[in-house]
Amino acid sequence: MNPMQKLAGTAAVIAAALAAAPAWADAAFLARPDVQRYIDEQVAGGQFNRPELEAVFANVEPKPNIIRILDKPSTSRPWYQFRASTVNDRLIVDGAAFWQANADTLARAERQYQVAPEVIVAILGVESHYGRNTGTFRLADSLSTIGFDYPRRADFFRKELTQFLLLAKEEGKDPLTLKGSYAGAMGWPQFMPSSYRKWAVDFDGNGHRDIWNNPHDAIGSVANYFQLHGWRHGDDVVVPASVVPGPQVDKLLADKFNLHYTVGDLRRMGIAPQAPLADDVPAVLFSLETAPGVTEYWLGLNNFYAITRYNRSALYAKAVQEIADQVRQRYYAALAQKSSEPASSAQ
Repeated sequence: MNPMQKLAGTAAVIAAALAAAPAWADAAFLARPDVQRYIDEQVAGGQFNRPELEAVFANVEPKPNIIRILDKPSTSRPWYQFRASTVNDRLIVDGAAFWQANADTLARAERQYQVAPEVIVAILGVESHYGRNTGTFRLADSLSTIGFDYPRRADFFRKELTQFLLLAKEEGKDPLTLKGSYAGAMGWPQFMPSSYRKWAVDFDGNGHRDIWNNPHDAIGSVANYFQLHGWRHGDDVVVPASVVPGPQVDKLLADKFNLHYTVGDLRRMGIAPQAPLADDVPAVLFSLETAPGVTEYWLGLNNFYAITRYNRSALYAKAVQEIADQVRQRYYAALAQKSSEPASSAQ
């Protein structure tokens, strides 16, 4: 297609889109040179045809407020603040209820993927409160906004945009109807599009991987993610530790999330686990500010590392561990109470 033919074709698509699209559609987005170059690249790659991409981008509405959110300076909250806003009674109660309602699916996921049910429940709770808060942004809008209007992360988000368009095509979904977070995370587990295509599973066998509306697929997808990121069934996530203050501690704390040392290595540097651990177990030291000016030290083990693959934050991993423990306690306490209740006599 020569440039004049391409320009005429684009103009025709824009005119048709303006005639048929809702009032909020910004068909001018399609005419942008950078958007046209992206379309050229995708069509040349053979995974899309031009009309289907133009139909999407003629209806994309850029969201400048997303850029303002991304430009806000990030501040790291101390653990005592993060925990107060993340580990709460409602999440625990709702998590135990979710486990009870989906016990068979969670048990099947544990058998198939060797991932503890309480961890799956905790992840779905933290990420979307069991599907209640999955995001209200159209993903075509959010991913396009960041991919084309935020240079610092543009390359990454254009790749995620491509993954999103591919998954919509594979699942037979209209990409203009799918919603998620302002940063493009989707569904109950808040997968990014590339994560969806790699790790989402059709866990109920209905032919679709639906992490927006189907708790079975959400459960199976999280379990699959953790199995493929090295989760070890039955292992601990963290253990408390004591330290001998010194430069070595600062160095260890700066080496976030990486299992570069064994427990034996750490012992020789003055780090003592407060639970039995073999010397050959890989571990990473991290600290938590439990109150203003009060610091606790912990060793993160292999399963801690697996959780930080999901979200690269020690605070996140510790919150997931605490929620998982409390949900498990509440779930089994409810089972024990139910089993101890006398059966009602027949009338």
